[in-house]
Amino acid sequence: MGITSLFPVQVAVWQETMGPGSFERDLCINSPTGSGKTLAYALPIVQMLSTRTIQCLRALVVLPTRDLALQVKEVFAAIAPAVGLSVGLAVGQSSIADEISELIKRPKLEAGICYDPDDISLDLQSSVDILVATPGRLMDHINSTRGFTLEHLCYLVVDETDRLLRESYQSWLPTVLQFTRFGVGGLFPHARNFLPSMFGSLKTIRRLGVERGFKDKFYPRLVKMVLSATLTRDPSKLAQLDLHHPLFLTTGQRRYRLPEQLESFKLICESKLKPLYLVALLQTLQGEKCIVFTSSVESTHRLCTLLNFFDDLRIKIKEYSGLQQQSIRSKTLKAFRKGGIQTLVSSDAMTRGMDVEGVRHVINYDVPAYIKTYVHRAGRTARAGQSGRCFTLLRKDQVKRFKKMLQKADNNSCSVYSVPSDAIESLQSTYTSALEKLKESVEAETNRKRKTKFKSSSLVKGQKLNN
Repeated sequence: MGITSLFPVQVAVWQETMGPGSFERDLCINSPTGSGKTLAYALPIVQMLSTRTIQCLRALVVLPTRDLALQVKEVFAAIAPAVGLSVGLAVGQSSIADEISELIKRPKLEAGICYDPDDISLDLQSSVDILVATPGRLMDHINSTRGFTLEHLCYLVVDETDRLLRESYQSWLPTVLQFTRFGVGGLFPHARNFLPSMFGSLKTIRRLGVERGFKDKFYPRLVKMVLSATLTRDPSKLAQLDLHHPLFLTTGQRRYRLPEQLESFKLICESKLKPLYLVALLQTLQGEKCIVFTSSVESTHRLCTLLNFFDDLRIKIKEYSGLQQQSIRSKTLKAFRKGGIQTLVSSDAMTRGMDVEGVRHVINYDVPAYIKTYVHRAGRTARAGQSGRCFTLLRKDQVKRFKKMLQKADNNSCSVYSVPSDAIESLQSTYTSALEKLKESVEAETNRKRKTKFKSSSLVKGQKLNN
C-alpha cells in the first residue's frame, strides 16, 4: 500500500493489541481527524484473525453512516485478502436479499433429493470473517437473516462512538452485547431457544470467569475498541459499552484537538452579502479542492443552486447531503475524489470520518454551533500530516462567541482573512441576477413537489374507493 511508517495512534494501538498490551484491555481512542484511526484498528484485527482455520463472523465494525462504512470497508479490503480473510458490508446500499447472498454461505443441494428445511438451516455458514455495518441494517440481519449469528464474535469496533451512543439506532448496542454473552448467538427473536449451533458442531463457549480480572464476566471476552476525534470521557455514557478495564488513548490532555498542520481563518462579512464573500473567497482559492459546510440540507441545496448561477465562477460545484439518494452521493463523492468536482457544498453529513485526499480548504459558510462540529468539519483537510486551511464566515456579532469556542480546542491563532472590497462590488450585478434565478428555481421545485404530492394523494384515494 506504499506505507513505510505508522502514525502515532497506529503505533499506540498496535502496542496495546499485538505488542505488550496483548488485547488485555478494551481501548478508548481519542485522536484528531485524519490521524489514521481506521488503519489503527484494522491492522491488529486482521493480524489476529489471519491464523483462523474456520470461517465465521469474528469481527464487527459499526459506523453511523453508509458513506463512512463504505470507506472503512475499503481499508479492510485492502489488507484482509492478503491473509485469506473475507470482508462483508451491511449498510442497505443494495437489497437485503443481495446482502444475505454475500454474507451467508448456503449448502450445495443435490438435485432429486428431498431435504428437511430445518436440516438445511443448520448448515448455513458465514461467508465473511469481518463485517462493516450501519446499525439499522445490522439489526435487520440480526432479527431476520437465517444463519446470521454473533455467537463467534471476538472483536467489536464502534467508530464515531459519541454519535452512535447519542442516537439509539433501534437499541443495536444492547442487542449485540446480549447475543455475544451466551454460547448461542442471535439469529432471530426466538434464537436463544434454538439449541443447535448454526455452524453444526462449531461453537464458541463463553464461561463466567473467576480469575484474571474476569470475575462475573464472560470469557473469552468480546474485545472492544471505541474511537472518535471527539470521544466522550463521561463514564455514564461509556458504561453502556460494558468495557473491560478500559484504557484511554489520546494525543493530549484536551478532548478537542485540531490537526497540527491546520491554519484557521475568520472572514468578517455583512449578513446580506454573505454569498458574495463566499464567491470572492472561492475565486481566490483558484479551483483548489474545497468543501463548503452549511447548517442544514435545505441550506446546502439552495446555496449550491445559487453558486451555480454565478456564470463567471468557472468552478465545478455540486451538493452533498442526506436528502440525496445514496447512489447520487456516491457518484458525487467519486467525482470529487477524482477531481471532476472542485467544490462540494455539504451538510454535516460529510463531517464524520470521510477521507478525501487532496482537500486543501474547508469553508464554514454557517458557523458551527459547537466545537465538536468545528473539529469534525475542519478535519476534512490537513489530514495525514498534510497542510490545510479552514475559513469561517462570521458576522461581527458572532466573533466573540466564535473565539471562545475555539479556545476549547486550544486554538488562539485564528487570523482575520480579507477579500478585496472591489471584488465584492464587481459581483453585485451577477448576484442580483443569480438571486432571481434562485427564486424561480425554488418556485419550480415547490410546484413539482405539490403536483407529486397531489398525484400520490389521488392514487391513495382511488385505491380506497376500489377497495
